[in-house]
Amino acid sequence: MELKVENLNVNYDDKKILKDISFNVKNGEIVTIIGPNGSGKSTLIKSISRYLKPASGKIYLNKVNINQINTKEIARNLAVLPQVKGVSSDISIEELVSYGRFPHLKFGRRLGIEDKEIISWALEKTGLMEMKDRYVVTLSGGERQRAWIAMSLAQKPKILLLDEPTTFLDICYQLETLELVKELNKTLGITVVMVLHDLNQAARYSDNILVINNGELWEYGEPCKVISEGLLKHIFKIDADIYEDKINNCPYFIPRKITA
Repeated sequence: MELKVENLNVNYDDKKILKDISFNVKNGEIVTIIGPNGSGKSTLIKSISRYLKPASGKIYLNKVNINQINTKEIARNLAVLPQVKGVSSDISIEELVSYGRFPHLKFGRRLGIEDKEIISWALEKTGLMEMKDRYVVTLSGGERQRAWIAMSLAQKPKILLLDEPTTFLDICYQLETLELVKELNKTLGITVVMVLHDLNQAARYSDNILVINNGELWEYGEPCKVISEGLLKHIFKIDADIYEDKINNCPYFIPRKITA
């Protein structure tokens, strides 16, 4: 499913957070949003998911304005994994994953055979089937993140929005989460838009990178074109050496010093 953002402006009270943002995400792409703290990355995710109402501008799913799509239809096509997630202490992994089927249920209808098959499929895809009866609160950070991704998968979405999915995770769990996202993108064709802080991870796992600075679109394109000395110096305030990762076919950098 394609996503198009056109001249998007978002305000918090009188403060402008996003300013005239426009970009396209093609079907099956992974696009990562990067930028300094407070630049508007999470606000963009919330706007695309309809959690925030823009001051102006339009957002399209397959050329249809999202404001013309009912909420349940949005939930069937677009899954959101927020930065802050709360869950009751007595919820099992399987029960959490089952919540992903709710947008597909008719009023008053219980989970059917097909729903339960999809829940099992989502558990299998994320490697959680053998621990499906464990409480979510007992899981490690990486396992818990996989459980939330499994819930999103159970929605059978066309687009997956991830707001900082690796935050607070050890490096092994960060890579595990991003490898899972990449696998789901490749095997299921899910379009992914996510926010990451680690620029090297963004370069490795993205088809395109979108850079936001002070609420404005600074650059949008392939990692090899976006990750540059100018970006690192002017946006992230560091001098760095940039190299080519020939195994993953992407750039990576090693910082030398802070410039500000």
